[in-house]
Amino acid sequence: MNKEIKAVCFGEVLFDIFPNGERIGGAPLNVASRLSSLGIQTEMISSIGNDERGKKIISYLQDKNISTGNIQIKGEYQTGLVNVTLSASGSATYEIAHPAAWDKIEVTDAIKSSVSNSNVFIFGSLVCRDEKSKSTLIDLLEIARYKVFDINLRPPYYEKKLLIDLMEKADFLKFNDDELFEIAEMMDSKYNSLEQNLHFIAEKTNTKSICVTKGRHGAVLLYNGECFYNSGYKIKVKDTVGAGDSFLASLISGLFQGKGPQYSLDFACAMGALVAAEEGANPIVSNAKISEFMNI
Repeated sequence: MNKEIKAVCFGEVLFDIFPNGERIGGAPLNVASRLSSLGIQTEMISSIGNDERGKKIISYLQDKNISTGNIQIKGEYQTGLVNVTLSASGSATYEIAHPAAWDKIEVTDAIKSSVSNSNVFIFGSLVCRDEKSKSTLIDLLEIARYKVFDINLRPPYYEKKLLIDLMEKADFLKFNDDELFEIAEMMDSKYNSLEQNLHFIAEKTNTKSICVTKGRHGAVLLYNGECFYNSGYKIKVKDTVGAGDSFLASLISGLFQGKGPQYSLDFACAMGALVAAEEGANPIVSNAKISEFMNI
């Protein structure tokens, strides 16, 4: 465990309901799980219901060495549920129950202290669908040291003004390619290429670091003014749930541990591919397996 680096993940914790069963998930939880597996001291800030699913989430996080002291219990709301539908190619679509306990995260002095004392604060856009959790997020963004915004668009739970405001507050943005083009169009970009739109958003939002994932075609990372590329790894996809979350966790872990942007990007792409090759969002992936997969 790298005790010198502390990450806080904020947002939804829930159960993904698949045709063959249910699994613990939520993008921020998936990021937290992978960060912890990579040796980063990690905390999850969220809310659960006073129910069996909520208890299972707490147990799961504690088993992963993720701090749960700032996960609130909301007796009047259920732990979050998402119905997941997988296409023939393994791509996922989501039906997200509302309201859920994670929609009602309240700001507390303990949460503020945890965020202000962390090295990196990771959040997404979905948690803003409810005014209570959105208000808490806005407060925390004022005190967080380094803010990573995982765009993670889930229709119909986003709108232009809020997305732009959150991007302007962030230090690091992560999109997939569809999200990049959608948001660039929202911002009246005149460009067609991925790289041009990446630089357009960086300039408009004054963000120096942006990463765009491109599915099986890898990813591009703009980091302190320079672009880095990975063209992807060949893999047989089982499902894409959580692959982008593990990618982001691996990238941030590498960058904060000083492993350099190119290696961190390559490692993150390998991790995302290996997660997509397994069922569920958080399969165990060892460093040895990644090294073998990357041929290093």
